[in-house]
Amino acid sequence: MADDTLNTDLAHASVAFHEARRRLFGIAYRMLGSVADAEDILQEVWIRWQNTDRRDILEPAAFLATVTTRLSINALQSARVRRETYIGPWLPEPVNTEDDPALGAEREEALEYAVLLLLEKLTPTERAAYVLREALEYPYDRIADIVQTSPTAARQLVSRARKHLASERRAVASSNEQRRLLEAFLAAAQRGDVAQLEALLASDVVSYTDGNGVKLAARIPVPGAARVAKFVAAFSSHFWTGKAIGWVKVNGQPAVTLSENGIVTTVLAITSADAGITRLLWVMSPDKLHHVTVAGA
Repeated sequence: MADDTLNTDLAHASVAFHEARRRLFGIAYRMLGSVADAEDILQEVWIRWQNTDRRDILEPAAFLATVTTRLSINALQSARVRRETYIGPWLPEPVNTEDDPALGAEREEALEYAVLLLLEKLTPTERAAYVLREALEYPYDRIADIVQTSPTAARQLVSRARKHLASERRAVASSNEQRRLLEAFLAAAQRGDVAQLEALLASDVVSYTDGNGVKLAARIPVPGAARVAKFVAAFSSHFWTGKAIGWVKVNGQPAVTLSENGIVTTVLAITSADAGITRLLWVMSPDKLHHVTVAGA
């Protein structure tokens, strides 16, 4: 009988965890910008959940979200240390939110590349408070419990995060406009048309390539419309050769994959505003391309 009770308890624990898993992944991914790191967090949460005395836990989902957030805050500290040895710019890992909507988790807020990049500038606790409030719509008293502060302080954390993001965040172009700009950019890039490329770019555009040392990946950001246009045109004669281009929805926004023999070698996404393309985001590190599939594959 004791074994039956234990098995029933573990079965209930498993159901509770899997019902919350989508939301837990959403928290961890937004906090860390990495699918692998988010999955590691969820594995640790599951182990802790199995070993927890669950008899007095009235809200399993709330308990699991708390553990996930606190582990993510700790992991973010070490992740930032690791990134100091990363070769070239570090970008969040793209997730294909069209093929696997569960990766998106809840609302798309704090999922877009433009926001994830800005979140990198917040403290881990500010980032956690912002994600819980803006992406998951948690009340301030719940946020306070999770990040171990008062409701007033939690409100201040979210307010500071919002102000920091608002000071740097521009009005984001619609999804249709993003696709139009990216289509025009691809056409001009493959032709090596410097004038047309420059016309599509905001004056303060920056091109970032995340390759972690992979061949052909630029190791420093390239700033300014004129420099970026010349940079892109310079590799037009060879970079696109032999590559199939596919459209995907990455982090809630249109993006393209470049693939060879059915294997994705690059994801290209942009951020844009009224002035044009504000960032080119080339993800070429093989470790970050596992969760993006070729369109139609």
